Amino acid sequence: MDSINKQQKEKNREDLNNEAAVKKLRELIDKTKTCFFDTGHATNETSGVRPMAVQQIDDAGNLWFLSAKDSHKNQDITLNCTVKLFFQGSAHSDFMYITGKAEIVNDRNKIDELWEPIMKTWFTEGKDDPRISVIKFIPQDGYYWDTKHGKAIAFLKMMTGAATGKTMDDSIEGKLNM
Repeated sequence: MDSINKQQKEKNREDLNNEAAVKKLRELIDKTKTCFFDTGHATNETSGVRPMAVQQIDDAGNLWFLSAKDSHKNQDITLNCTVKLFFQGSAHSDFMYITGKAEIVNDRNKIDELWEPIMKTWFTEGKDDPRISVIKFIPQDGYYWDTKHGKAIAFLKMMTGAATGKTMDDSIEGKLNM
């Protein structure tokens, strides 16, 4: 039995490297700033996975987060800096996971740069809250699944494929190497 990828008439695989991988990461983060931040090990009941908001992606592709110094995630990173991030941009496209290294940074200037008023929900003393730390995530590699031509074209191709009995999937996927 052939896999769905072998039934595909179109090219549906493209690995992305360096700048192209960072561009793909940036495109997704522009759609959704939220990810599951997975330390892969647990110091508490979360199994090491929790939702986090990306505050910034810099020119090198590093992702920046604000975090409490006394959080379980900071404890996890201290024990092992390997982290995976899982993103979902929509119900049918824009999926990605990234593996990399996280480091805890105590930089007041970076906190000022990343600060948004909504963050006061977690840091009640504002941007001067002594509990705030910064997490810098340095991506290494990952994998993505997306559409080639957007949701509308993907939907039309799916409907045509269903009507004709042919695989007309508009998906694209591949490795990300940063």
